[in-house]
Amino acid sequence: MTNILDLSLEDLKLWMRENRESEFRAKQIFDWIYKNVWDFDDMRNIPLSLRQKLQNYFYIGIPKILQCLKSNLDETEKFLLEYADGNVIECVVMKYKHGISICISTQIGCKMGCKFCASTLEGVVRNLTAGEMLAQVMVAQKKIGQRISNIVLMGSGEPLDNYDNVIKFINYANADYGFKIGQRHITLSTCGIIPKIIELADKKMQITLAISLHASNDTLRKSMMPIAYKYSIKELIEACKYYIEKTNKRITFEYALVKDVNDRREDAEMLVKLLKDMLCHINLIPVNEVRENKFRKPSSENIKTFYNILTSFGIETTIRKEMGADINAACGQLRRSYLKSNKQNKGV
Repeated sequence: MTNILDLSLEDLKLWMRENRESEFRAKQIFDWIYKNVWDFDDMRNIPLSLRQKLQNYFYIGIPKILQCLKSNLDETEKFLLEYADGNVIECVVMKYKHGISICISTQIGCKMGCKFCASTLEGVVRNLTAGEMLAQVMVAQKKIGQRISNIVLMGSGEPLDNYDNVIKFINYANADYGFKIGQRHITLSTCGIIPKIIELADKKMQITLAISLHASNDTLRKSMMPIAYKYSIKELIEACKYYIEKTNKRITFEYALVKDVNDRREDAEMLVKLLKDMLCHINLIPVNEVRENKFRKPSSENIKTFYNILTSFGIETTIRKEMGADINAACGQLRRSYLKSNKQNKGV
């Protein structure tokens, strides 16, 4: 059977024609689904004969909420979700003055191997489909009872390693029959798969591209991110400039600050030299501490000094506010705890 969430409206209209049903029924069905009605039998304006056909061909792939954690600090909510095949992922809902954002996963696990990230410790299991990504937003939206206005593809997985499904997801989320979330309210974060950055640039989409940089020279970046062995910083920056030229969109560079690794004054000065002439923004991220590695946060004083150096050269910079610190809201941590607990319970 097919997950109906993986279909576009045009796909479902085509299915209707092929099955001698009226095309307009496709929009009615999606209207129900996006109003959180996830059983064909509950779609009251759909004829019984069509509902029976739908049940024979499709299922509505909504994952089960295994766990929901809510921060006592800032109302951040983290969800551990289980799909029909037993695989689990997580997503995080963050509430800001400007609206509600969700950080979703694009893969089950990740194969990129970034040293500071919990998502990659178990490797990658498989890609998520566009429908499975949509379902994360649906489940979260229903649970909190509020509309989500911003989507960040920054959870477990590398979005550009699942390129086709991610592009479908963005188009579905943006569609009038979907969440109607404008592309400017969607951020895609990548560790830097250059051919896909070029391909994305040529689409001239209006999403925000965020690049996980984390170092200003190749030697240091290689020690933190295996992708740096394949693509140099010079190649990455050239791809980013191409993206800016094609889209006229500012790029965000994410820089995870790690104590005694990349938080020195000279690191900040090298970063300025690398990025000072680009249409960009730097997001400084005090590293999320993971038990399995030795990366630790710099002192508040060091973070502020690093920030001041960048801004003194006119580079727009922010220090990311830590959300959901009391519930381990950083990507990969809840899933990893769940998998570890399951192994122990099974005596593995």
